[in-house]
Amino acid sequence: MFTYLGRRLLTMVLTLVVISVLVFIIIQLPPGDYLSSYISELQSQGEQVAQEKIDFLRRQYGLDLPLYQQYLVWVFGLLQGDFGYSFAHGQPVTDVVGDRLLLTVVLNFSTILFIYVVSFPIGVYSATRQYSWGDYGLTFLGLIGLATPNFLLALILMYLANVWFGTSIGTLIDPEYINEPWSFAKAMSVLSHLWIPVIVIGTSGTAAMIRRLRANLLDELQKQYVVTGRAKGLPEGRLLLKYPLRMALNPFISDIGNLLPSVVSGSVIVSAVMSLQTTGPILLSALQSQDFYLAGSFLMFLAVLTVLGMFLSDVLLAMLDPRIRLSGGQSR
Repeated sequence: MFTYLGRRLLTMVLTLVVISVLVFIIIQLPPGDYLSSYISELQSQGEQVAQEKIDFLRRQYGLDLPLYQQYLVWVFGLLQGDFGYSFAHGQPVTDVVGDRLLLTVVLNFSTILFIYVVSFPIGVYSATRQYSWGDYGLTFLGLIGLATPNFLLALILMYLANVWFGTSIGTLIDPEYINEPWSFAKAMSVLSHLWIPVIVIGTSGTAAMIRRLRANLLDELQKQYVVTGRAKGLPEGRLLLKYPLRMALNPFISDIGNLLPSVVSGSVIVSAVMSLQTTGPILLSALQSQDFYLAGSFLMFLAVLTVLGMFLSDVLLAMLDPRIRLSGGQSR
């Protein structure tokens, strides 16, 4: 076990090093940099920028350094907990993210909880009552959830929430609480706006999870050990919980690697459509403006969460399913 953990930790470190190099290269691929884009925008508006000022800004932001030095400065800053300086916002990256990170975590944690709470009982019901009217109806709803684009569902639910409940879902919080310290009233304002984006973002994930759980559970229910258990007189509920359901939970555990980064990144398109104060629109604008430190640090943070999530899912899968072993090779 300790050998496996050590080998995985070393692999994780090497993976993150490779990802950091790829992130740096990809962000630097477009011609120019943030300062070049900013100067071009000023010139398009008729403003003249002196060359002395351009050279000063390049030295101030470290853009005059060779690429490998810029990479080393960025990486060593990350190791020390310094995410860098956002050129576009004129603030450190940690200040730019601010409350948006907390709101993103709250939104996506609620979405994950919604997906698990809804998909688990529906998937079990559909599998244990295959080809019943309930199975057909839930399957039909699941297919609608998979086929409906999130942004279209967001527009529909925003309209219905405004007409039926009088709730304006244009943000995650009422305007008077923006940039205010957290209080009970501010928290209740977030909760009152939270349910629409949770349903919008969680619909497709819930539908997909229902289909996967149903398929896995149906496959387990048709295996010989289930038939043998029934023949020995085991109660149906105990038989279901002890073996088939446990084996069918693999997709729930394996999705941890995807769920952890989604807690931070959120749904960029839905956040843009609904004007949500999450980190998704910031990441999109940072990539468009080549705001290197903001975009690069954010992508590396997501990479760390992904690697940690995959590590946790592998360990939990080995604990949950005896057919999965931590070491390779064939068992005798």
